[in-house]
Amino acid sequence: MIKNKYPIERRYINKRQNVRPGTRLVSGTPGFLVAHDTGNPGATADNHFNYFQTLINRSASAQVFIDDKKILEIIPTGTGPDPAERAWHVLYNVTTDNKLYGDDANDIALGVELCYGGKINTLDAYKRFVWYLAYCCDMWKLNPLTHIPSHKQLDPTRKSDVDQALKTIGKTLKDLLYDVAREMQEEPAVIVAPTVVQLPANVAQTLIDDYVSPAWFAAREVGDSVGTLHLHNLANNLRLAACIPLQPGSVAPFTQLPKSNVQELVFRWLSPGWMAAKVKGDKTAMSFYNNTANHLRAAAGMPKE
Repeated sequence: MIKNKYPIERRYINKRQNVRPGTRLVSGTPGFLVAHDTGNPGATADNHFNYFQTLINRSASAQVFIDDKKILEIIPTGTGPDPAERAWHVLYNVTTDNKLYGDDANDIALGVELCYGGKINTLDAYKRFVWYLAYCCDMWKLNPLTHIPSHKQLDPTRKSDVDQALKTIGKTLKDLLYDVAREMQEEPAVIVAPTVVQLPANVAQTLIDDYVSPAWFAAREVGDSVGTLHLHNLANNLRLAACIPLQPGSVAPFTQLPKSNVQELVFRWLSPGWMAAKVKGDKTAMSFYNNTANHLRAAAGMPKE
């Protein structure tokens, strides 16, 4: 999966028994993940940090809050340098988690909260939510189809999250789990640079004889010293790209053809020649111009067309 797709911000609330007891998960690393939503439409991850930082009258918390702008860990999860700690996100007297996973969610699981609604772009928040769950599953070798229960599944008589938030964007819990599985399978795009190859000597010489040299003589006739110098260098660049010695008896090292030379040769001479051949219906000439252009592109490390 793409492990650096989104940044993870770690800003922890103060240790207090009712929100962050500061004790480690008994399982060490998380044994499963509970998918929550905040039930508080419009409240951001930062809003929830501030809420739990000052909460004094009840016991409640979760490790992670995700909105459309950030993934915020307010209690250590183990994704960073700090070991995973408990949070109070599922009631202890609900036994579904024990039956499914052998222990209480607060002791062995992370609570991951999706922020939604109001001015929050819920779809963007959902994308971060999916990625974070996938990131955790990948890190701790969890199966997303079996190890991401919703809060509603663990406490169905009281809770409706994460389903209530998913419904606002036309998603279901099943969609979420399959999206997490797909996210785990996503691979970074690999851009392979085209291989730079030597320009065929006959192609280089033809270009010099048919186009560059006549243009050099024309520039000299009108006293264009800048033009003659440029065309002289262009011819030498073609020779070096084809390993043609610049001086008799010398050895010419291979030199990649500058992309600017390719563009000039193609647009100044080859493209007009190709268009004229097309008007005449001369497919042989069209093929010649096209192949010559692609030889030049290959010698400059550019993709063929």
